[in-house]
Amino acid sequence: MKEQIAKIKAEALAAFEGTQAAADLDALRVKYLGKKGELTGLLKQMGSLSAEERPQMGQLVNEVKASLEAAIEAQGKKLEAAALEHRLKREAVDVTIPGNTPALGHKHPMYLALDEIKDIFIGMGFTVLDGPEIELAELNFDRLNAEEGHPSRDWSDTFYFDEDSRVMLRSQTSPMQVRAMDTMELPIRIIAPGRVYRKDEVDATHSPMFHQVEGMVIDKNVTMADLKGTLNTLAEQLFGKGTVTRFRPHHFPFTEPSCEMDVQCHKCGGVGCPTCKGEGWIEILGAGMIHPRVLEMAGIDPEKWSGWAFGMGLERTAMGRFKISDLRLIFENDVRFLEQF
Repeated sequence: MKEQIAKIKAEALAAFEGTQAAADLDALRVKYLGKKGELTGLLKQMGSLSAEERPQMGQLVNEVKASLEAAIEAQGKKLEAAALEHRLKREAVDVTIPGNTPALGHKHPMYLALDEIKDIFIGMGFTVLDGPEIELAELNFDRLNAEEGHPSRDWSDTFYFDEDSRVMLRSQTSPMQVRAMDTMELPIRIIAPGRVYRKDEVDATHSPMFHQVEGMVIDKNVTMADLKGTLNTLAEQLFGKGTVTRFRPHHFPFTEPSCEMDVQCHKCGGVGCPTCKGEGWIEILGAGMIHPRVLEMAGIDPEKWSGWAFGMGLERTAMGRFKISDLRLIFENDVRFLEQF
């Protein structure tokens, strides 16, 4: 039996040393030291030995078992070190190779236009306000001289949250005029950009969700000339020197007199095209002198104070600023379009 034990030890040590992978080493451990392994098989033959030989053979088997376990542990560490070295070589990074520059996003063209608008008005002494998109109908209509049943509400009386038609998605940024008059000291110069919602059909210049920039000035001796001068300055700074504008008479319940301001179509230069629907002009805002009744409802004396206000479509402004032919491109999130800005 001694010869068998010595043979098993020699074969096992040679096999352990020749392994190249941890899985192979573990398979050899099972072969020699497992429950059905060769060394375990010898222990089962101990019953055939004499009483004097059993202790000697048992001690010898245990010594060989300990030797094989130590050899397995040593070979395991060697294989682990070799695997780590191989992995480090495989995953080595050459720090001299130029890296891959991550793609960085940038501002949406509409917000680029908004930033320019803010800069222009801040330079003229205006304050930028932010307000809620979920608004009271009282502020969206009634306090703007458009009580329930007023004809002007037909095209913007839209998305309500309650059966009493008191809480709604605002259809214009004009409620910010009321909020400013209720909370700010006179004189007032503000702009208020934000999202608005109407039941508009989607086409090249319309969307049921879009953005406006509201503007308002209340001071002493304010006239329509101040309004036109300010808006012409805005148009030239946004669209370039010599931008052609026109003011058309209009009606808004919260301004009197009222007007709409158009800029000559950037796409066709005034000739007529699908973008301007053949008119040669694109409307970008409505404006006018604040109605005396609106001032009175805010507790402002219209005999001492006067003011003007406007509401500008931000998407249409961005279209003119960046020569965009279709408003839908602004909302479709096509990377090929956005990357141009």
